[in-house]
Amino acid sequence: MLGPRDPDDYLLASERRVIQVRRHWATLLPVLLQTLGAVALAIVLSELVGERDSVWLIQSVLWYAAFFAVLRFAYYVLDWWIERIVVTDKRFMLTNGIIVTNVAMMPITKVTDLTYRRPFIGRFLGYGTLVVESAGQIQALNQITFLPRPEEVNDAISELVFGEKKGGPPPPPPPGGGLRPREGGSGGGPATAPLRQ
Repeated sequence: MLGPRDPDDYLLASERRVIQVRRHWATLLPVLLQTLGAVALAIVLSELVGERDSVWLIQSVLWYAAFFAVLRFAYYVLDWWIERIVVTDKRFMLTNGIIVTNVAMMPITKVTDLTYRRPFIGRFLGYGTLVVESAGQIQALNQITFLPRPEEVNDAISELVFGEKKGGPPPPPPPGGGLRPREGGSGGGPATAPLRQ
């Protein structure tokens, strides 16, 4: 009851989930480095100050600061674990929040353009950025950073947004008047398999 809802609880009965992922773990690297730095600094300063009775207050402040840094990192990890990026055949959805749940949505029909970027470090660690341009410009979904398996996700979303619609008119015959049977049978492009992390 008090825990965050599963993102699938927000889907309609007529919706088909195509993608459900959380951001790549590399999004936690800056906070992890800050936490390790704070703990290391507390240890070094504690050793420099020593264990004299006159500096017990400084020792306490240093260790409380290190403990606070670890708690802060745990909060970021929990927030990362709860956040989900969901794409269905009808909308984009981003759910996050530990205490207050936020659900941002954008209809697929509003998407006008997709830009896919893969930073240099992202090529090694396996993440990318997807920029979604829409008529409404919803900021929460405008730029999805640290997207895992970006090629698969980009291909699935591109097929969903820009692919051939099921039940649409068949493609025109090839030049030269020859008729060739369509591959894959009738009924549109290939179905997109759900991606889940």
